[in-house]
Amino acid sequence: MTFEDLHLGSIVVSTVRNAPVLIFAAMAGLFAERSGVIDIGLEGKILASAFVSAAVAFATQNPWYGILAGMAVSIALATLQGYVAVTQKGNQLVAGIAINIAMSGLTFVVAQYFFQQGGRTPDLGAARLPYVTLPGSDAVAEVPVLGWIWTQLLGGHSILVYAAFLLVPLVHWLLYHTRFGLRLRACGENPHAADAAGVSVERTRYTSMLIAGTLCSFSGAYLAIVQSGFFLRDMSAGMGYLALTAMVFGNWRPFYTFLGCLMFGFFTAVQIQLEGVDLPVVGRIPGALIQMVPYVVTVIALAGLMAKSVAPKAIGVPFVKSR
Repeated sequence: MTFEDLHLGSIVVSTVRNAPVLIFAAMAGLFAERSGVIDIGLEGKILASAFVSAAVAFATQNPWYGILAGMAVSIALATLQGYVAVTQKGNQLVAGIAINIAMSGLTFVVAQYFFQQGGRTPDLGAARLPYVTLPGSDAVAEVPVLGWIWTQLLGGHSILVYAAFLLVPLVHWLLYHTRFGLRLRACGENPHAADAAGVSVERTRYTSMLIAGTLCSFSGAYLAIVQSGFFLRDMSAGMGYLALTAMVFGNWRPFYTFLGCLMFGFFTAVQIQLEGVDLPVVGRIPGALIQMVPYVVTVIALAGLMAKSVAPKAIGVPFVKSR
């Protein structure tokens, strides 16, 4: 394959299909961190929900049962994380990292125990989520530009892709135009003032963690049931950390965070497209270097934006009720 064989259209479509994993996880982290809880455990919750979703979908041959099971385990982990961070006032970074490490090993061991396939689940086959075909796709498929937009860019995706993109304005509305969002942001900025106003800081943070666990489960389900069609050890490949970086990039705001997710989705798509391509001057780039692209972009984004990003003032600080 040569440089001329690269198609911008396929990169754009791939970006749209790569972004939902990051969008769900980033919006999950947004709820947790806006309430004042550092959610470094996104990676572990993605892995756990991916494994359980794939295993249950394979066992029942129903992807929706898999999604519900993945949601249950992700919510359970989020509740455990909330118990450590909110009730026990524990170190939130340590709790999140512990979940990540535990799920990385546990999912592999359980998958090997049940399926005996080297730590992966069998191919889901018909248990994967179907793709949506928009009305009139056959009629416009051959029309230049419009056919591509209708059948590939807007159509031909899983229902979870549409849910991810619709989630962004919904999160914005919840955070900035509802009483719950006002209370949540108050708990992340000044929990003592929120407490003095009659807001239960602990209840609000627990609610935020439950929402975060629910949203994070869709990231795992999308990886296993839509993108791959099976579970593989550490298949999240740092997506939870990329979602956290997108949050920093977006200054903990939904729309800017969404743009960060699209950016990382784009570079992941470019990485896939560049594999095996002969570029001008430099020729073919080794696969290992190409796989570094999203993470190099992450480092650059963090180095350039950390000083400009303003996190919630009470993030990571346990709330102790005044007597």
